[in-house]
Amino acid sequence: QVQLVESGGGSVQPGESLRLSCAASGHMHRNYAMGWFRQVPGKEREGVAALYISTGTTYYADSVKGRFTISRDDAKNTLYLQMNSLKPEDTAMYYCAAGTYIATMLDTTEYNYWGQGTQVTVSS
Repeated sequence: QVQLVESGGGSVQPGESLRLSCAASGHMHRNYAMGWFRQVPGKEREGVAALYISTGTTYYADSVKGRFTISRDDAKNTLYLQMNSLKPEDTAMYYCAAGTYIATMLDTTEYNYWGQGTQVTVSS
């Protein structure tokens, strides 16, 4: 069993930055992937960024490429999402997720474990 706890959300102005953290507990072998997803009310949850633990390969949604960076600290078993140049359309609840043998890295249906979410609001 894997438990995920997100933190780091908040309210910022357009152009500012935030770093989200996801502390993981429980055993995750090398075939795990971890990712960040977001959801706004009335819309489907969408993939933002993901990382395959064994290779460190990263994947990003087109809407965040060049602005967001996903990374992982193995020693701390923590996943991060550095978000720069934030825009109002980035406003959403952000979720951390983990799963095994993921084929499509930004597909929500492939992930088994989810955190409770952390709210990000970008507004002037």
